[in-house]
Amino acid sequence: MRRTVLLFFLSLFVGIAAPAFADVVPSDMPQVGQVAPDFRLQDQNGHWHTPGDHKGRWLVMYFYPKDFTGGCTTQVCTFRDDIAKLRKAGADVVGVSLDNIQSHQAFAEKYHVPFPLLSDADRKVATTYGVLTSQGSMHYAKRTTFLIDPQGKIAKVYQDVDPEKNSSQVLADLATLKAAP
Repeated sequence: MRRTVLLFFLSLFVGIAAPAFADVVPSDMPQVGQVAPDFRLQDQNGHWHTPGDHKGRWLVMYFYPKDFTGGCTTQVCTFRDDIAKLRKAGADVVGVSLDNIQSHQAFAEKYHVPFPLLSDADRKVATTYGVLTSQGSMHYAKRTTFLIDPQGKIAKVYQDVDPEKNSSQVLADLATLKAAP
């Protein structure tokens, strides 16, 4: 039990893969080709966002466990550093976690995040996307990224994401998907 708890916290703070937990919230993750589930969430500035805001553009929607943790900081900074390349590729980026708006605001300010961090404090969107999990009474979103095409369909799902490599994976896949007939 101690090893499992230790691995869980390591996964949050440094981004290593966590073991599967028995109390994972059961759900169906959207699959490639399906229409991305709808959502309406507020960002760090209190602005509302929906999938329709990104119609006609690619959307990188990445879920992460917690603001200010090691792996999550690495991931947000990597997307931040690649934002010009992602936008040039026609993609918008949004990060989603269960943290509240105030936490996202402080996180975005500290790391100069140039894209929306969406608050899913009521856990509905994480549940709909099949990424809500828990360890005991602590709930969080599994580190999972969805690449949604300009028509609003899931084009790619990245599970067990490496926070350092996720942005470059998305960029490579965007190039491949855009080149396909």
